[in-house]
Amino acid sequence: MYERQNDDDRTEPIADETEQAAIARVRAGDSDAYAVLVRRHAADARRLAVMAGAGPDADDVVQQAFVKAYRTIGTFRDGAPFRPWLLRIVLNEARNNARAARRYRAAADRSFLLDAAAAGLAVDDPAATALTGERRAELVAALRSLPEAQRRVVVCRYLLDLDEEETATVLGWPRGTVKSRLYRALRRLRTELAPTPAQEVEHG
Repeated sequence: MYERQNDDDRTEPIADETEQAAIARVRAGDSDAYAVLVRRHAADARRLAVMAGAGPDADDVVQQAFVKAYRTIGTFRDGAPFRPWLLRIVLNEARNNARAARRYRAAADRSFLLDAAAAGLAVDDPAATALTGERRAELVAALRSLPEAQRRVVVCRYLLDLDEEETATVLGWPRGTVKSRLYRALRRLRTELAPTPAQEVEHG
């Protein structure tokens, strides 16, 4: 992915040439070209679906989202990155599924959440100290304790590795809201995951 300069002197991410070419071919009627986009973004789409509450229905949610994206690709803005646009569709589909099935809390306990958290959190993040085996359960509990909006922004920024602009697109928030909610979420995680005096003595 690279960036271009817009009229307001702000940088704006755009899709790479392979992705742009695939989108153009799909719009021209070449349905086979859509496989390029599916292969590139399926893993992130599924991860977001799980974290948004789809649980065992994650694969169905992702499939529905890809179908919807294919049918509405004519509304996709030329030159924009496909990933955040798709993930916003995934998030909407997952929300609908979660409301209908009421499975959000059960999904948050699944083992792939632990794997995603262990693999995705930045080393300098306040939650990084929880990535040892004995504290992974604490990380899950801390993530679950966050308000839903804060949990979503942490998922987008650290588990899906989206930048601020992409996170704002996926969640449908202004960038300022992304920054403020992420700040509050990380501050809360830092408090939740701070070692207790007993742990400090034990590991001291």
